[in-house]
Amino acid sequence: MPATGRAIPAGRAMTPRTVAVLGATGCVGGSVSAALAEAGNRVVGVARRQPSGPHHGLDAFTSLDITTVDPGVLAKVLSAFDVKAVVNATGGWLDDEDAYERHHVHLVANLLTALRRMPSPPRLVQVGSIHEYGPVAAGTAISETTPPRPTTTYARTKLAGSEAVLRAAEIPGIVLRCVNVCGPGTPPASFLGSVVERLADTRPVRVTVAPGRRDYLDVRDLADAVVRASAASATGVVNIGSGTARSIPELLDLLLEAAGLPSSAIETTRGAVQSKGGDWTLADIRRAATELQWRPRITLADSMRAMWARAREVAV
Repeated sequence: MPATGRAIPAGRAMTPRTVAVLGATGCVGGSVSAALAEAGNRVVGVARRQPSGPHHGLDAFTSLDITTVDPGVLAKVLSAFDVKAVVNATGGWLDDEDAYERHHVHLVANLLTALRRMPSPPRLVQVGSIHEYGPVAAGTAISETTPPRPTTTYARTKLAGSEAVLRAAEIPGIVLRCVNVCGPGTPPASFLGSVVERLADTRPVRVTVAPGRRDYLDVRDLADAVVRASAASATGVVNIGSGTARSIPELLDLLLEAAGLPSSAIETTRGAVQSKGGDWTLADIRRAATELQWRPRITLADSMRAMWARAREVAV
C-alpha cells in the first residue's frame, strides 16, 4: 500500500472523545494532534508557549507549563474539557541534566498527581524512547523484554518517567518506546533536523558520521501508533519503530535525493559515536502489530521528501 503521508487511524470514533496532547506545539505533538483530529477526536493542545501559527487539529489550546503548574489546576483544566485520554509528547533533546530531570521526571510526576485527582482518570499515552533500553549489541532486535540499562542522562530520565507511568496502577497507561523520528517538522536539535536546516542555508554541509546503524521512523507513523494506543486497552510497554536499522550515510543519501542535490552538498568525516542512546538501535515491533494493529507505512524516502519540503516552506 503506498504511503499517504497521513496517520491511518484504527477507526474513527463512533462518539467523539476529547484527547489532550501535552507538548502539542512540537514536532511529535503537532503530528499527534493532526492524526487524532483526523480519527474523529476533539483535541486540546497543552504547551508552554502559544502556537506560532495555525496548528492543525486543535479544537482548543491552553498555555501551561506542566513542570510547574499546580496539579489541582491541571486536573480542573482536563476535567473542564472532559478529557478521556492524555498524550504526553513533551521532552526531547535538552540542554543539561537539570532540564532533563524537570521535563522527563518531574513533569511526569506532576501529571500523574493531576490525573489521580480527577474523578475518573483518563487513559495516558506516554511517548517514551527506544534509548531507555540503553546500548545493545549490534544486530540485536530490541524487544519489550530487553532489560533497560540506560547510560546517558537523556535515557535515564526518560526511563524514570516511563517507569512512573507503569507503576501508576490506578491510571490506565501505556508507554510507547519509539525510535528516532524523521519527517516533516523534525527539530534542529536532532541530527537529521540539524543537517536539513544547514543544508537549506548553505552548502557544503560538513558532518561527522559514526559507523553505527539506527532505526528511524517517520513522525506521522508514530502519530498513527499514538492514535491507536489512545483508544486501545493495551497497557505496559510497546516498541514503535520501522524494524530496520539504517546507516547514517544511507539516510544522508536519501536526504540528498529528496532535495535534488549532488553528493558534494554534504561532506562527511568519520568520527566517534555522539548519539544520546548508542550506536545501534533496531526495534522489535511485533507487539505493536498484535496489541495496536499498527505497522509503519511511510518509507524513509517519502519521509525525507516531506522533511525537506517542510524545511523549504519554513525558509520561504
